[in-house]
Amino acid sequence: CKVPREMRMDAHRHDRLTGRLCVVAAALMWSSCGLFARAPIFDDWPVTQRGLLFAFWRTAFAALVLLPTVRRPRFRPMLVPLAICFTLMNVTYLSAMILTTPANAIWLQSAAPWWVFLFSVVLFREPVVRRDLIPLGFGMAGVGTILAFEILARPDQNLAGIACGVASGIAYGGVVFFMGRLNTENASWLVALNHAIAAAAMFPLVVTLGLWPSPSQLLVLAAFGALQMAVPYLLLIRGLRSIRAQEAVSIGLIEPVLMPLWTYLIWGVTAAWWTILGGALILTGLLYRYVFLDLRERAWRGSAQPPKLGH
Repeated sequence: CKVPREMRMDAHRHDRLTGRLCVVAAALMWSSCGLFARAPIFDDWPVTQRGLLFAFWRTAFAALVLLPTVRRPRFRPMLVPLAICFTLMNVTYLSAMILTTPANAIWLQSAAPWWVFLFSVVLFREPVVRRDLIPLGFGMAGVGTILAFEILARPDQNLAGIACGVASGIAYGGVVFFMGRLNTENASWLVALNHAIAAAAMFPLVVTLGLWPSPSQLLVLAAFGALQMAVPYLLLIRGLRSIRAQEAVSIGLIEPVLMPLWTYLIWGVTAAWWTILGGALILTGLLYRYVFLDLRERAWRGSAQPPKLGH
């Protein structure tokens, strides 16, 4: 017998809500990066080399944590651009943190929603969802505000670092887009493979540095890799089974908004006023899209007149 239309719609809404919550949970876990990176236990590592060491060890531990859970590994051609984007994302993000300020690196990478939008609409001719343009517009306004004041506050910044930050945003957009295209594959396989490739690409540089963590530092780095990389990417892939890549990266902007909050609450590091302003713009767009419009849609449900903004 056929499933009633209302039941199918309810199941679809529930699945979409689950996908959004998975991406929110992933963003919350990603936002813990500053807690690990600023932990006093790593104060003996040189500042200029700390970013590379963090990037290597967290990806290596993420791959190790997920390896026992891998099921049905198989090669798909789209794994190649995904692995390239994932490795480039790590390398360019790391380079941006070294060559420019950490804040600029974070916010330049946060331009990823715009790149995903371009990939989806321009290259792959996917339809434009009007209501998804709301968090995209507010998000880009918030990111642009923060970047503009960051660059004005430090006019002598390395342009190569800015270029690396832009490249990291493009690469991150590619990661989310291709993961969305591969969302039927085993999630542990996708995440473990990409982290392993990224770790292998950075390993020669780490060997050259010759700086190795102590046993206590290894424990923290293992938690860094598992909680800040491995599990969030599993949640992201689960979310991409229910929502589009554009929506996922827009929701993911929660991460850079919360990161300064956690570092302030735990380590007492205060964010600049323009970071707070930009974060408020990002949150405004997300709340308008996922609270106001969803409540309005529920109010219209059952009415003959549909809401003005389509799905």
